[in-house]
Amino acid sequence: MDFSLIGIGLFVGFLIGLTGVGGAALLTPILILMGINPTLAVGTDLVYNSITKFVGAVQHWRLRTVNLTIALYFAIGSVPSAVFAVHLIHWVEQHFGGADEIVKKSLGIALILIPIATLLKSRKDHNSPQPNSWQTKDFAQKKKITIFIGALLGFIVGLTSIGSGSLFALALMYFYQLNGKEIVGTDITHAFILAGAAGLSHASLGSVNYDIVLQLLIGSLPGVIGGSILSLRVPTKVLRYTILSLIFISGIKLI
Repeated sequence: MDFSLIGIGLFVGFLIGLTGVGGAALLTPILILMGINPTLAVGTDLVYNSITKFVGAVQHWRLRTVNLTIALYFAIGSVPSAVFAVHLIHWVEQHFGGADEIVKKSLGIALILIPIATLLKSRKDHNSPQPNSWQTKDFAQKKKITIFIGALLGFIVGLTSIGSGSLFALALMYFYQLNGKEIVGTDITHAFILAGAAGLSHASLGSVNYDIVLQLLIGSLPGVIGGSILSLRVPTKVLRYTILSLIFISGIKLI
């Protein structure tokens, strides 16, 4: 039992519960800083992430806040793309080497994109603009773009474990007219499908440390609960932007 890993799970879970920011964008860089191989860190995080997303997806399904059709169309593009990214990076490592450096640089880029996407999402929430041209179209007219966006972002997730939540949430907000609860529910449900598929791909290639997954989960569950309770009493805006800034700086350093 490694209490430092339980502590990291507690810390990350607490920040997620307190601010809604964090997840893979915090956990994967921390694992790498601990000396864990980047590819192993990504695979481990995806399995851990899929378990946590499953719990959220079940809850939102019970609340009827999931648009399953949109989630599945995203998954049509994202799942094969993420699986391809996982196998591509392993193929590169076997034939050319240096895959960990590619993962590290890709992770850095993703960590820069996440704070930007989160800030754009917050701004959109605040301004509540009129529906754009995409939002007013019928779903049948958006099937192809939904699959394409899923494939594009799915590749990023498969390569880095980053973005299964925030990047897809931004896409949901831009292309669809959903209320806040539906965006969260649909996003989490799709993230579970995507992280699960990518995590299984990493597991099949031996790039998952299950001991780390278990110990992170032991810490994160009480962390999320504690952070959620405290979030009702403490203003978290400054904390949220501080965490986003740290994520952004981490991305720059990895590049």
